[in-house]
Amino acid sequence: MHPPAEFVVRPYCHDDIPDLYAAVRASLAHLSPWMPWCSTGYSEIDAVSFVLARAELRERGEEYDFAIVETSGNHFVGSAGINRIQNQDRLANLGYWVHVDWCGRGAATRAARQVARFGFTELGLARLEIVVDIDNRPSQRVAEKLGAQREGVMRRRLWRHDQPRDAVLYSLLPEDLGE
Repeated sequence: MHPPAEFVVRPYCHDDIPDLYAAVRASLAHLSPWMPWCSTGYSEIDAVSFVLARAELRERGEEYDFAIVETSGNHFVGSAGINRIQNQDRLANLGYWVHVDWCGRGAATRAARQVARFGFTELGLARLEIVVDIDNRPSQRVAEKLGAQREGVMRRRLWRHDQPRDAVLYSLLPEDLGE
């Protein structure tokens, strides 16, 4: 059993590149079934490109990605963010992942809660959606711990490893955060 840890989210910075790369590489087997960008071909150049693109995407209002950091040791833990923003409908997608060594310690739930608050208060969103592969139970548990409501199964909603996949759709409204 690990001692309780505190986690915060913050915008990515250049110093996160080596930690991001190391976290993805260490977590390939854990992440690759669910995240198409996470493959054996993931390189340091991919990490550099990702981090360097964050500021521009944020400035354009297209994506808001955050590094998840464990506060006591300033450890890079993973990522959470808002993307696929539909301003007209005040709707966006909420996503998250954590380094395999930090799974089961509350990091994804705490980070997703912080990012959701940001989306509702700073971006004025009215609804966040979490789309999870039907077999990704850990990610579904995070959505449920957040207070997100399971709305149903969307057939062939995701495309993973050249195969269509069903996905569970969760919705999160400001009042679902229970605050």
